[in-house]
Amino acid sequence: MATNGNKRLSNNDKGNQDRKKGMSDVCLAQNLMRDAFPARRYGKVEASFFEAHRFISRRVSKEFTLRRVRSIWEGTARRIDSEEMDALRAALVEESKREQREITARLATLDEKIAAFEAAAHREALARSVAQVGR
Repeated sequence: MATNGNKRLSNNDKGNQDRKKGMSDVCLAQNLMRDAFPARRYGKVEASFFEAHRFISRRVSKEFTLRRVRSIWEGTARRIDSEEMDALRAALVEESKREQREITARLATLDEKIAAFEAAAHREALARSVAQVGR
C-alpha cells in the first residue's frame, strides 16, 4: 500500500491531526533548567548543576541529588514532580530578575559613557568656536 505524494503509506498512518501538540514535562523541565541556570553564567556545566541543586533542594520536600539535576539537564529523567517544576519556574523568575538588574546596570553605564562622549564633543566644538571668534 506504499505510494508516493500526499497519500497515506499504510492504514496506520493517521498523521498528527489527532495528536495533542505540546511539550513533555521532561523536555519542559530540561529547557527551564538550562534557562534558569545557564552555563555561560557559571562558567561550566558542573557549576550550573551545583547551583541548581542548591536552589531546588531547598524548595522540594524529597531528597534532591546532583544526579537528579544531571538527569533533568540531559533530559533523561523519567518523570518530573510538581514540586520540582515549581522550583524550576521560581528559578527562572529569579534568573530573569537577576538578568534584568544586570542589563539595567549595563544600560546605566552605557548612558554615562554616551553622556561623557557628548560632553567632550560639545566642549571641543565650543573651544573651536571660541578660537575662531578670537582670531
